[in-house]
Amino acid sequence: MFITRRFYVLLTIVILLFVAGFRWNLCYVAGLVTLAILVAALIIEWCMLYYKKGIDASRLCAERFSNGEDNEVKIVVDNIFPFKVNLKIIDESPVVFQRRDNTYLTSLHSKQGKTIVYKLQPVKRGVYSFGKIRVFASTLIGLMQRRFTCGDEQDIKVYPSYLMLNQYELMAISDNLTELGIKKIRRIGNNTEYEHIKDYVSGDDFRTINWKATARRNKLMVNVYTDEKSQQVVNVIDKGRVMQQTFAGMTLLDYAINASLVLSYIAMHKEDKAGLITFERQFDSYLRPERNKGHMQEILENLYHQETTFGESDFSSLCINVKRFITKRSLLVVYTNFLGTNALQRQLPYLKQLSNNHVVLVVFFEDTELDEYGKSPARDMQDYYCHAVAQNFVYEKQAIVATLKQNGIYALHTAPERLTVNVINRYLEMKAAHLF
Repeated sequence: MFITRRFYVLLTIVILLFVAGFRWNLCYVAGLVTLAILVAALIIEWCMLYYKKGIDASRLCAERFSNGEDNEVKIVVDNIFPFKVNLKIIDESPVVFQRRDNTYLTSLHSKQGKTIVYKLQPVKRGVYSFGKIRVFASTLIGLMQRRFTCGDEQDIKVYPSYLMLNQYELMAISDNLTELGIKKIRRIGNNTEYEHIKDYVSGDDFRTINWKATARRNKLMVNVYTDEKSQQVVNVIDKGRVMQQTFAGMTLLDYAINASLVLSYIAMHKEDKAGLITFERQFDSYLRPERNKGHMQEILENLYHQETTFGESDFSSLCINVKRFITKRSLLVVYTNFLGTNALQRQLPYLKQLSNNHVVLVVFFEDTELDEYGKSPARDMQDYYCHAVAQNFVYEKQAIVATLKQNGIYALHTAPERLTVNVINRYLEMKAAHLF
């Protein structure tokens, strides 16, 4: 039982009436009457609230959460009491969210239910624990509250961004990826694999007319070509200390993991094979490029367990194991980060070695906060020096892109929040240009 503020306010009034009764007898009588009413009302409300369990509440949410996305949580509350109640509902969400606004006030008539919806956005993979649902109920009298403990404690696993994957899946099925920022790619020349012959319609390329079929059918017929299939796309994720840097609460590793998951799906939708490599001080994990039904789930489970380390990544070990496991020419999408040209020079020989047998796309990240600071106006001499250092970092990133290009390595320098869209666009561009 919890006494409310209303009870203490009324009790204070009673005390003041008794104090005033020392001077005015009528106030003393009023105090007695008020005290009797207060006690009677308290007893009545206690009997109303405690004669049976009148509140039921449960939590509805997905069995797993999507990292970096808004995940919906529903609290379903039912009033079984035969009278109207006022409720204060507190959901014990995982402490990692540090939520201070998980208290919801509502009122329910008899036999009425209500659903409360709120959203949580995790920024790290792992297991998150929900506690109980605490519901504090009071009648219209409002002198006391009864606490109901409802729902079950539950653990939720936070996986890489599968909600984003579902969004891309729906768009890919309906061929509406442009709504998500994916560009339509103009193809260079004809596609390379013949598929079938169809009737000519306005807008078809005259160069694809099949003159033999046209002569036989006595009407224009054109060849239909499709993308090359069963090419290999391998996401290579650096788990070293450079990937521990955070933007908007998420590490660069988590951004890379989310992008890898979506790129793998898009590649498989394009009938290519998707694979995965993770490495740090040593070669860590490898999933061979496949396109079978359960392969996406294998990729998702593998990405769920990846964590960064504080060590320097060993690109030499990566080269040895790529040569060992991947014999077919493939597109290697290497997610890493270079803080400057010196960091690139240490790894450049290994990237060049990879590019001898494969098409290598190096993906590294813009420091958006540093870029914004460099573009802001300087206010004093010290600020001018700081701006000069910031702009020097920006120029070094541009120099890294140029150096990679000079050595026959493709580069993508992108803001973390635009990573997924930019990686997919670059993949589609390279596929349309038949670069792998």
